[in-house]
Parts: sequence; C-alpha cells; structure tokens
Amino acid sequence: MATKQIIECVPNFSEGRDLTIIKQITDQIETVDGVKLLDVDPGYATNRTVVTFVGAPEPVMEAAFLAVQVASQLIDMTKHSGEHPRMGATDVCPLIPISGITLEEIVPYAHQLAARIGNEIKIPVYCYEEAATEPKRRNLATVRAGEFEGMEKKIALPEWKPDYGPTTMGLNAGATAVGVRDFLIAYNVNLNTSSVRRANSVAFDIREKGRVLREGNPITGKVVEDADGNPKRTVGMCPAVKAIGWYIEEYGLAQISMNLTDIKQTNLHEAFEACRQSANKRGMRVTGSELVGLVPKKVMLTAGRYFLSLQERSLGISEEEIIHIAIKSLGLDELAPFDPKKKIIEYLLEEDQQKPLINMTLSAFADETASESPAPGGGSISAYVGSLGAALGAMVANLSAHKRGWDDRWEEFSDLAVVGQDLKDRLVALVDADTAAFNDILAAIRLAKNTDEEKKTRSAAIDAATKNAIAVPRSIMATCAESYDFLDTLATTGNPNSISDIGVGALCIHAAIHGAYLNVQINCADLGDKTYVDKMIADCSQILKASKERSETIMVNVEKVINS
Repeated sequence: MATKQIIECVPNFSEGRDLTIIKQITDQIETVDGVKLLDVDPGYATNRTVVTFVGAPEPVMEAAFLAVQVASQLIDMTKHSGEHPRMGATDVCPLIPISGITLEEIVPYAHQLAARIGNEIKIPVYCYEEAATEPKRRNLATVRAGEFEGMEKKIALPEWKPDYGPTTMGLNAGATAVGVRDFLIAYNVNLNTSSVRRANSVAFDIREKGRVLREGNPITGKVVEDADGNPKRTVGMCPAVKAIGWYIEEYGLAQISMNLTDIKQTNLHEAFEACRQSANKRGMRVTGSELVGLVPKKVMLTAGRYFLSLQERSLGISEEEIIHIAIKSLGLDELAPFDPKKKIIEYLLEEDQQKPLINMTLSAFADETASESPAPGGGSISAYVGSLGAALGAMVANLSAHKRGWDDRWEEFSDLAVVGQDLKDRLVALVDADTAAFNDILAAIRLAKNTDEEKKTRSAAIDAATKNAIAVPRSIMATCAESYDFLDTLATTGNPNSISDIGVGALCIHAAIHGAYLNVQINCADLGDKTYVDKMIADCSQILKASKERSETIMVNVEKVINS
C-alpha cells in the first residue's frame, strides 16, 4: 500500500501581538477539510507568529492560499515593527515533506501556490530554497535583504523581478516568499545578558558562516581579504546553522536566534552546547532555551540520550523520561511551560490515531478483558504479558547500570536496557494490533453475500483478515523470542539482587509465546489454504519448542544465583 502523501506548511505571519488577527488567519486554515492545524506560536517581541499545519498536498495548498489572503487583508506592513527580519504580511510560506513525498515532488505545488498568490492576491512572490528559479534566490536571507522598507526599490531591479505577481508594492501586505525545504528548527538560546553585541558575538562563533576576519582587533581591525578582494571568514562551530543575536524586551534578556536547517549536521543539543561554550568563554552563561514551532521527536530523544550519556546514566529508559531529561537539560521550560504533547510533531499527529487498549488503566484493561466482548482476548493478553517480561529485563539492566561499584559497566547494561525498552514498546503495540486483526475478521464476515460476486469478495476478505490474525500472534511469538538473549545475559551478569525479576520475566515471555501459539492454531483452523497453514504451524511450533528450552535454561541460572 502506498504511503499517504503528507506535507507540512509553516507560514510566518508578521503579527504576534493582536491575537484576534492571528485567530482570523488560523480560522481560515481550519475551514479546509483534510488539513490539521498543529501549532500556533506568537512572539510579542518579534511581532511574528509561526503557524504549523499538515495534510495532503492539495488541501494544504488551499489552506495556505486562504491564510495568505486573509493576512494580506488584516496586516498593514507600513505600521509593522519587530525584532525579526520581514518583508511581508505573510513573510515566508515554506512547504516541507513529512511522508510519502519528496522535496522534488513538492516543488510544482510551491510554484502553483506562488502563482495563485501573485495572480489573485496581487502580492509579489519569490520562490526560495528547493523551489528557487535561480541560484541566488535559494537563500531566504538574500531574497529578504532590504526587508519591507527596501523592497519597493529592490523589486524594480531587473535581477530582482518577482517570480510571480506584480513588480510593484501596490499593497500594504508587502512581498512573500514561498519555498520548499527540509524540516527546519527555529531555536533560541537564552543568555544572562541584555547586550545584543555580546549575543551577536556568540552567534558569529557558532553560525556556519562564522565571522569576517580582521587584523588585530576583531571588531575594529582591518578586514582581511582574499586574492579576489573578498572578505575572509572564520569557520563557524555549527554547520547548517544560521544565527543572530537580539534582545527580547518581553523577557529582559538577549538570545541567540538560530535556524537549524539540517539536523543531520547539527542537532539541537549540539547547537545548545556550542552556544554554552562560546558564552562561557566570553564571561556569560546560557540560562535556557526555547523552541519556536514544532520539533521532530527524534531530535528530543537524541538530545536526551546525549545528556544521559554525559551523566553515565542508562539510556534504556522510557521515551517520556528521555524527553523529560532533554527539556530540563536544554532549559526549554525556562521562559514558559514546555508540553511535549503540544510541541513534538509526532505526538500531535498521533492524536487522531485510536489506541483504545494501551491507553487504558490496568484496571480498565482487566475489566474490558473480563467483559462479554470477545476482544481483547488471548492474543492481546499474550502481547501484554510479553511486554511485561521485557520490561522486567529492562528494569534489571537499569538497576545493574546504577549499581554501586559497577560504575565502569554502565554502558554495558545501558545497551541491554535499550534492547529491553525496544522489545517492550514493540510488544505493547501488538496489544492493539491483535484486537484490530480480530475486528477485521468480524468486519469481513459482515460483508454482503447476496450475489456470487459479493460472496467471492467476502470470502477473499475473510481469508485475508484471517491470515493477518495469524500473522499478528506469530509476530508476538517472534518478538518475545528475541527477549531471551538479553534476559539470558542478565541472568548471569546482572545485579544479583534482582535475579528473581529475570526469572519472572522469562516465565512471562514463555507464557506469552505459548499463548500466542494457541491463537495461531485456532485461527489456522478457519483457513482453507493448507500450504500456508502447514508452514505457519511448523514455524510457530519451532519457536515454542525453542522458547521452552531457553526459559528452562534461564530458570536454572536464576535458581543457582538465588541458592548460592
């Protein structure tokens, strides 16, 4: 099945103080079916609001157009002031691939949107980054140079004729840039100073393009030039980072404002640490930071793991705990509360996904299992029991990593804990997958069977759903079986004070495998494809046999430690 095409649009509007104007813009976005508004992030000092929404390409283009249109009617750039560079009511409107679509495939949509804005709203539009019509227009800073106040003269120059729309600034809405780019993180680091000059000194240290080289005094000295007469520059600490310093009156402090344009080259924590090193060298201190807009989950997890490693702490803890460490280490909650559920893009996209079982309390799950409904049944329970077995192993690994006197072994046990956490998460996901597979069978059975064609369709649907209902418990068995290696290792090398937990974990894993095998058997009985059934039963029987042997071996080792 082809992956659904999802595009993210992150327009920046030159209004961050009048919330009624912002609401009118976002209301227009939400009128479009198939578009989900994820985040609205106004900034008072910058007088700028970053809006994030996602959806399939066509709905996103429509929502973006409507937003630009209403912004042009409500925002008067002749009266605008703010800390951030800007050239229009909708300053920039980048389009970003999320899933099922490439940068190259989005470019035609960007030009379609830019043309519509230019032709129908009569706003000059430039296309930048991947959508740029010529190399010098790729860089947004180059396109926006001169800002709103200088744009009237700039667009009259032949070399700066807009890509779409009029060549005069006929509206108070200014000009707009429409682009296509990879995910960009807008990130500000807070300093314990009010000096913009000192903040800029840090920004120049860390940004990719560095600073202009000067002879003698780094501020007043003569600029060093190359053979062609161009200024020579230092190499900044962080590739793919743009940065400037500014003062935020609202907070009473200076910040380094950054755009991280390629997180593969510089991640969030790397930019933070570079700022910290530069600030310390200059007698300042980083006090915290803030994210503008949304961030991918992997960025927060990478940051959390980095800071845990500095502490020589196990990385095999829950996703929630790792992200909590990242928030506290980066000081993301210094200026305002930081809610991961509202700032991490994957969590916002997951809001529409139904996970009825794993979101329940333990007692509610037990009550649902005990009800007259046939699902959740043995398959879901097997997956959950298996997840508890893996979780116990992860717990023992973490306790071993933190055991007094074993400090030099923290990485060894951290690696084992990471394995346990991964297995636990995969098995938890299979809890709902098993119930969903059973419900698919019921849905297929309810299909119409009045005509021969309907009967044929219904029969094929039942067979497909039944095969999936066999494949899910088989996956539970295979995933559980992966747990034995790390449980076996912990039984002989882990914290002996927790050895009984390894024994319980091994018992859970074997019970889960046996339980899932029973589900494979009963679903195979309803399938007419004998070749498929014979192959599946033979495969699962081998997993069950191996499980019995491995669980018994682990229990022998556990008993030895307990009785020693």
